[in-house]
Amino acid sequence: MNDLLPDQSPAWQQVESIIRNVAASYGYSEIRMPVLESTQLFKRSIGEVTDIVEKEMYTFDDRNGESVTLRPEGTASCVRAGNQHGLLYNQIQRLWYMGPMFRYERPQKGRYRQFHQFGIETFGIDSADADAEVILLSARLWQAFGIADQVELQLNSLGSNEARANYRDALRSYLSDYASELDEDSQRRLETNPLRILDSKDANTQKLLENAPKLSDYWDDESREHFKQLTMRLENAGVKYTLNERLVRGLDYYNRTVFEWVTTALGAQGTVCAGGRYDGLVEQLGGKATPAVGFAMGMERLVLLLQEQNKLTPRRTVDAYLMPLGEEAELNAPRIAEQLRNELPDLRLVTHCGGGAMKKQMKKADKSGAEVALIIGADEIAQQQVTVKPLRTDEQQETLSWQALIERLQPLTRG
Repeated sequence: MNDLLPDQSPAWQQVESIIRNVAASYGYSEIRMPVLESTQLFKRSIGEVTDIVEKEMYTFDDRNGESVTLRPEGTASCVRAGNQHGLLYNQIQRLWYMGPMFRYERPQKGRYRQFHQFGIETFGIDSADADAEVILLSARLWQAFGIADQVELQLNSLGSNEARANYRDALRSYLSDYASELDEDSQRRLETNPLRILDSKDANTQKLLENAPKLSDYWDDESREHFKQLTMRLENAGVKYTLNERLVRGLDYYNRTVFEWVTTALGAQGTVCAGGRYDGLVEQLGGKATPAVGFAMGMERLVLLLQEQNKLTPRRTVDAYLMPLGEEAELNAPRIAEQLRNELPDLRLVTHCGGGAMKKQMKKADKSGAEVALIIGADEIAQQQVTVKPLRTDEQQETLSWQALIERLQPLTRG
């Protein structure tokens, strides 16, 4: 688990701002869920034989002896909240959330045990329109971040729950003949969750899968038509995709559409966004049957990708640094600073505190990263003026009236 330090937070704020704007442009509303939930919620939704539940959850008993878990993902919590507050049945809801999740796994580049996710969840629409919308929303994010050429959409369908179950049996039967040749994780998954073997990173296991049954051969007619409608909409909107029949996702609640956005810009191919349809989860968690589709993206990996591609230009933290020289100026500095904030609400202004000579204050002003220093002394106070000294250019300092000062600072509020 890591700290986010002050020099890192502007990049995160820029990313979060873009995400909020894109989500709002599609009519999605924010929902905020607690980070602590009943353990049973995740066992019922994610599946007891998944890596998350078996090995990665932070689970403990509270003072009443009830098992609680720091949320490892957001969808189950979102569904729980929707059921609890009557938001889902016979309604259409477009929701988004952003916040910390927790998984006990080996830390690696861009991946921590406390990590942050942005998630989109759409409820109440069973047609492929909703699937297309969430994928188009994610595609627009890549455009907004300037990395559309760095990510690739991989797409698949798991079919109905029945089709998925039939395929699972067929895959298990095929792989049982090669059980001794599978990697250790795949041998364990063979009986409990054979679809996850398709995700194996082991080269020998992947070679064995080349002649395995294909998931598409087990699609039911309705799922086949749903997938066709989705791909037609994506193609019509100009979204390119690759069909990946080994894409299954790691959570038990998915059915029909599954997708991932992947990139090689961080080294080996990695996933930066993933999601799909989960029509049975609302009912599984105690609600009325409600179709649903959504996705989640890891913020750490996204920020890292944007930084490595030099796509982040966060606004400076400080626009102007107010330097009071002398006792009278120090007495008046808070009043002047507040007047500036009244006139220019978006101005990022730091007032020097603690006194000191001009040279000392100028060093502090420069270190703050401010664009300009605003100098006030006894003469400026008497004449109701402020001296402006540029810190990042070779322009000469100038002493300005109040109105001229406001006009001079106005462009900085957009910098």
